[in-house]
Amino acid sequence: MRTGLIALLLVCLPSALPAQVPPSPADLAAYRGLHAAAARGDVADIEQRVAAGESKEATDPHGRTPLHVAAFQKQHAAAQALLRLGADANKQENDRYDIITIASVANDVPMLKLAIAGGGNARAVTSRYDGTALIAAAHLGHAEIVRVLIAAGAPLDHVNNLGWTALMESIVLGEGGRNHTDTLGALVQAGADVNIPDRAGVTPLGQARTRGYAEMVRILEKAGAK
Repeated sequence: MRTGLIALLLVCLPSALPAQVPPSPADLAAYRGLHAAAARGDVADIEQRVAAGESKEATDPHGRTPLHVAAFQKQHAAAQALLRLGADANKQENDRYDIITIASVANDVPMLKLAIAGGGNARAVTSRYDGTALIAAAHLGHAEIVRVLIAAGAPLDHVNNLGWTALMESIVLGEGGRNHTDTLGALVQAGADVNIPDRAGVTPLGQARTRGYAEMVRILEKAGAK
């Protein structure tokens, strides 16, 4: 019984840990210059400050640039302006999140598309888990984000430092509902390897069967999973 409880805690722990740290109310109140303009979505102020020589890559104590702040605050016009003016779409803040991963976790499809169009790299390794935006989106069951990332060339079979692929996370960190099942289906359709096991040697099919996720089992079996 104790062994089973420990195993359950180990499975649940990664999803419970805080991953991204968006700007707090105190952070937002303290912002000045480009960070403040990005937070409130003031494109005219952004353009004036950049023209006056203010650094687009200045960071707050968490390593967030104005572009990170715009992404966290879902300020699409501000993000687009910063990208147009040359802000680095691939810079990572202190927790190793870029704007593609920030948008993916937030299920913000318009921001994700802006990030990709602005030079963001969907293949980048991000986060404390050495993962990718695709893994983060699959974990959360953001199926449309997953499809956009796949179209942008995100690596289907990257294994993070928990030993999981995006496909595996859609199973073990989901609840078997429609969103995670659609996510799994999108990954399978794109050609993700359905047989990469976890560190214990359990395959995605084994994980889905153990959890009683019948539709996921059907999708995996049809794709030739073992």
